[in-house]
Amino acid sequence: MIKSEILKGHSSIPHTDEVIIVCEDGSFQKNGQKTRILGPEQLAPNQVLISDFKQQKLEKEAQKNWDLFYKRNSTNFFKDRHWTTREFEELKACHKFEDQKLTILEAGCGVGNCLFPLLEDLNMFAYACDFSPRAVEYVKQNPLYDAKRCKVFLCDLTKDDLVENVPLESVDVVMLIFVLSAIHPEKMHFVLNNIYKVLKPGKYVLFRDYGLHDHAMLRFKSACKLGENFYVRQDGTRSYFFSDEFLAELFLSVGYEEIINEYVFRETLNKKENICVPRVFLQSKFRKPLK
Repeated sequence: MIKSEILKGHSSIPHTDEVIIVCEDGSFQKNGQKTRILGPEQLAPNQVLISDFKQQKLEKEAQKNWDLFYKRNSTNFFKDRHWTTREFEELKACHKFEDQKLTILEAGCGVGNCLFPLLEDLNMFAYACDFSPRAVEYVKQNPLYDAKRCKVFLCDLTKDDLVENVPLESVDVVMLIFVLSAIHPEKMHFVLNNIYKVLKPGKYVLFRDYGLHDHAMLRFKSACKLGENFYVRQDGTRSYFFSDEFLAELFLSVGYEEIINEYVFRETLNKKENICVPRVFLQSKFRKPLK
């Protein structure tokens, strides 16, 4: 069960009275317009960037590193994302009329943690893609996979044309959930252009990803920094942490309209260590203009 309450004056979030969502897992969530505010003791000192040679190597090996990630973790790393229909009302549109079928694209589907809960719940046809061959195979091997309701395919969103697998302007909703952060900032513009082509005019991209000053960002050491708000993990996978301004500029530069673009703050309770872990995500909605 989820309930709402007011949380005031917490040290790691802005001191404003806002609605907080208290979840069963002992976490707090709120939405807000401003990013998390840090004190001087929380800000990392100036960090030296990883060499250009190593950065180029990481870019070339991005697909391999994510494929190895799924080899190590199989389908067990991420929890199924049952919260998407709660957070994004556009996904529930097909419930209003029995014969209404939604067509979605999940760009960067991983092993289907977002895809399969949606297929169980909604009257929809889903396109889903990932650039890890292993992840794509895991999706196809899932007992819930039905080729009549879903088409999954291998695709590198930074260079492969989505139109080769998804008809032009055929999609009602594009899900971009914890995907863009794994892509080099210089290639994000191409990804959004790629998605733009298959999205119907007047329809939406639903976005959620890591926000600026998230706890995961502050844990990175100096040897992990690739650029401003861009880091590499020990396994070679990378993560960018978004500000709302950067994301808005990125989408608007491609031609989208901004509908919602706000931070989501969570306080996850670690009961074993009795500490609160502050998480910051960016949750947004952008629309392709009507012709």
